[in-house]
Amino acid sequence: MSGIHDHRKHAATRRDVGRRELLGVGAAVAATVGLAACGTQVWDGGHASGGSAKGSTPGTTGTKSLVRPIGDGSTARTGNQPHQPAAPKPLEAGETPPQFVIFSWDGAGEVGTGLFPRFLELAKQHEAGMTFFLSGLYLLPEAKKRTYLPPNNAPGASDIGYLTDEHVKATLGYVRQAWLDGHEIGTHFNGHFCSGYGTVGNWTPKQWADEIRQAKSFVKEWRTNTGWSDLPSLPFDYDKELVGGRTPCLLGQDNLLPTARELGWRYDASSPGGQQIWPRKKLGVWDLPLQAVPFPGHSFEVLSMDYNMLANQSVNSTKAPAYNYPGWRTQAAQAYIAGFQRAYETNRAPFFIGNHFETWNGGIYMDAVEQAFQHIAAEKEKGADVRLVSFRQFVDWLDVQKPEVLAQLQTLNVGEQPAGGWKTFLKGSAKTPAAASS
Repeated sequence: MSGIHDHRKHAATRRDVGRRELLGVGAAVAATVGLAACGTQVWDGGHASGGSAKGSTPGTTGTKSLVRPIGDGSTARTGNQPHQPAAPKPLEAGETPPQFVIFSWDGAGEVGTGLFPRFLELAKQHEAGMTFFLSGLYLLPEAKKRTYLPPNNAPGASDIGYLTDEHVKATLGYVRQAWLDGHEIGTHFNGHFCSGYGTVGNWTPKQWADEIRQAKSFVKEWRTNTGWSDLPSLPFDYDKELVGGRTPCLLGQDNLLPTARELGWRYDASSPGGQQIWPRKKLGVWDLPLQAVPFPGHSFEVLSMDYNMLANQSVNSTKAPAYNYPGWRTQAAQAYIAGFQRAYETNRAPFFIGNHFETWNGGIYMDAVEQAFQHIAAEKEKGADVRLVSFRQFVDWLDVQKPEVLAQLQTLNVGEQPAGGWKTFLKGSAKTPAAASS
């Protein structure tokens, strides 16, 4: 089986709106590269260089340092993660909030189309952080598929394909490089069940706990499951790295959250549709949903994810007639840009964008998200206080803010400018002594 997701099983529905499409779907693609042997016990936690040398494993460049293997050596402690922003600080009285923008990727696997390294390189060029929600099955060889015991489904069942061994190896390399480049590795869980009795929407908190345990095990034990000893360890402790995720098709958050809280997760990005407002916590976990954004040419809005653009443009077909592509590409890019501009020019709510490494409709959605990224990065590079970060880095900032400051920000509606301007809007609340965190 290939690693391409079968989207026929997950038809999105259209509705006026906020006509927000509720489906996020997991698929992953990127570039095939040759794989060379590399030692497993002496590799670094240093910075991976821009591309991978031809014939080498992606994510194997860096400075050597002491590695402390964990378990079977699939992962390792390598010290602090490189390329992190400065420690966040509370907003001062009268200060304007930064404009946070988070690009995230569901699945984060490698099946040979060059997209994983393409966006790693784009992020590196602009010193941006991203979040990669890794599907655990993308590190499990198909020959070991019955190792996976999905809740309410047969052993080894999955609504996404298992990757070839070659693609598992490449996925390992790019996940490794992503972390060394400063990005976050979250989870998209495993089998991506979105319909029928076994759908994740029916899972109990206990079943979510088991699914997460397995997703973590496929990352922490890939060496045992594959038998490969010639690839370097992933340079992080996944028990500590994993602090959030996004569920398949944005289903099941209500029963996931009790488990997420118990596990100490800091955020969840699974809410089925949100607005461009400042986030709140649910059950003590930051709720960071995809957001409805203006959809050029329409009176309704669309969720800020590539698949939801497709669902409105080609009614879930991933191979519509090519004459549509130029207009759809522009429309998708302008939707993301409109969402960014609305937040930046008004309430400064963080802007969340979700994607998959995919080639739907000729790859136009990958081009659109790159165009939007370049537009946003250009604003940052012209001096705007725009911060391209991961979800984890964003909640680091949230967690040092005074609760009363966040409460004041949360009063702003979509597209609402602060009364009297930023110099006065937070002036009183920022001076108030900090209250206990929720």
